[in-house]
Amino acid sequence: MAGHSKFANIKHRKGAQDKKRAKIFNRLGKEITVATKMGGPDPDMNPRLRLAISAAKSGNMPNDRIAKAISSGDPNSTDAKDYEEIRYEGYAHGGVAIILETMTDNRNRTIAEMRTTFSKSGANLGEANSVLFGFDRMGEVVLPKTVGDFDSIFEFALECGAEDIEDSDEFYNIYTGLDSFGDVQKALEEKYETIERSGLIWKPKTMIDADLSTAEKNMRFIDILEDNDDVQAVFTNMDMSDEVAEKLMANE
Repeated sequence: MAGHSKFANIKHRKGAQDKKRAKIFNRLGKEITVATKMGGPDPDMNPRLRLAISAAKSGNMPNDRIAKAISSGDPNSTDAKDYEEIRYEGYAHGGVAIILETMTDNRNRTIAEMRTTFSKSGANLGEANSVLFGFDRMGEVVLPKTVGDFDSIFEFALECGAEDIEDSDEFYNIYTGLDSFGDVQKALEEKYETIERSGLIWKPKTMIDADLSTAEKNMRFIDILEDNDDVQAVFTNMDMSDEVAEKLMANE
């Protein structure tokens, strides 16, 4: 999922209409496989796997594919696969910082594809930690506004250990520390049942406001990145006015 605030929600609404189910399931499956490899196949003993399975079910991933992804991460399984997590950083149009999280079984292929994509799109692929200083690693749980009013959700989220909550268009974005993310996510899911999305994100410390031209170029660039099978998530510090956001949605 890309970015933050209006930009993130535009991408989410757009993604909800995306018919490329195979790519969505591929990303979810890779996360389950890597989580299993790192912490074992028992979700009760593996918080990352538990979260990955929850995200997969929210994305309507079939149970047999979930089971196969777990098997692929179990070193004792004949289906075991070896994925490597690699983060890439750089700058898109208008000085917008960008972070890519990838999972790959071929490091050389992925870096070659990232270099080509950045170059053809007029973006700049940077060194490790070149933009990371401008982001915080946090947990995020997004609830639709239909679940309740801001004050009651804000109070409950803080009681559960959340650090902040933002009112963002059609959603409430709840942010947590890394250590408390699992507990907060579970508590919110049990109380409100409906979670729009959740996961670990790179949250920008400051935002860069983009005009329509810059926003359109960066959206096209990120669409290309997200179409790559090795890319798991894209984060940026791009924001935009309501007017720009409405024009972007109208042009889709």
